[in-house]
Amino acid sequence: QVQLVESGGGLVQAGGSLRLSCAASGSIFSFNVMGWYRQAPGKQRELVARMASGGSTNYADSVKGRFTISRDNAKNTVSLQMNTLKPEDTAVYYCYANDFRLREFWGQGTQVTVSS
Repeated sequence: QVQLVESGGGLVQAGGSLRLSCAASGSIFSFNVMGWYRQAPGKQRELVARMASGGSTNYADSVKGRFTISRDNAKNTVSLQMNTLKPEDTAVYYCYANDFRLREFWGQGTQVTVSS
């Protein structure tokens, strides 16, 4: 059983910063892709950022230049540094991972609220 546990969400004013972290536990040797998705009320879940085990990254256009993803392969952790936050960044943020057998794992989500 693999579990992803997020931390670091909260309430912040526009222009502020937050750092999300995700730690994996359970029977996992290594992950292929780790990343973050978000879902705002009334909207579909969308990719925020993801990083492959080799280090390549993908970011949503809306967060490029403001958010930075990082991961520690040895510890199976992934983090998201979010700077210059905007009210439209308000959402539940989910940690995501898949392994080399293409099994997918999701965290429970952490709320990020950006006030204007």
